[in-house]
Amino acid sequence: MIEIKNIEKSFGETKVLKGISSVFETGKTNLIIGQSGSGKTVLLKSLLGIHTPEVGTISFDGRIYSELNADEKRALRTEIGMVFQGSALFDSMTVEENVGFPLKMFTNQTPKEIQDRVDFVLKRVNLIDAHKKKPSEISGGMQKRVAIARAIVNKPKYLFCDEPNSGLDPKTAIVIDNLIHEITVEYNITTVINTHDMNSVMEIGEKIIFLKEGILAWEGTKKDIFKTDNEAIVDFVYSSNLFKKIRKAQNKGE
Repeated sequence: MIEIKNIEKSFGETKVLKGISSVFETGKTNLIIGQSGSGKTVLLKSLLGIHTPEVGTISFDGRIYSELNADEKRALRTEIGMVFQGSALFDSMTVEENVGFPLKMFTNQTPKEIQDRVDFVLKRVNLIDAHKKKPSEISGGMQKRVAIARAIVNKPKYLFCDEPNSGLDPKTAIVIDNLIHEITVEYNITTVINTHDMNSVMEIGEKIIFLKEGILAWEGTKKDIFKTDNEAIVDFVYSSNLFKKIRKAQNKGE
């Protein structure tokens, strides 16, 4: 579980995050959504320790990040997995070398132990025959799977995903969404996803926080979205005629 309390972050005279408090639950997919400039990327980077809030606390299962010493912060970082927006794979490395990289960097495992773990996670993300291929030799969807495998190879307690569906077709995006959700539940990870993809919201939004102009304007689940009267979230989620029809049909069904 990750808990944030009264987080405020400014850049110069511009206050980007304005007193945000929430809880990201373990074993669930927690989504941060909002328009461009709403503060969701700044919040994600604050959770990762890239930005330091001027006010408020961020705690990881009771450990307040700002109160940890350097060694404790390094130890915490080994419990974190990250899926970057563009996958961020090393072009010169093979798939298996990319996935094994965190183990070589942060553990003392033997080459055999590393290979066994790499084989396991690649199988878990349904990549059986891609070990020796370079990122340029596989599809965008497969690259995302490699990025997920690398993010979970060191058995993280916390998984962060920045726009994991960016650049993917809708069908592949759903596959990636479901894979992230399955892994979250299976390994009881606290997963935080920064996204603008409304399909992701509807598919795997077990906990959603909606930011507007740096303020937490709404939070709930994908089911709550169909029932809420909060104009800000309704206008954002149902900005297209298609989603407006879906909401209307859902409400009629109840």
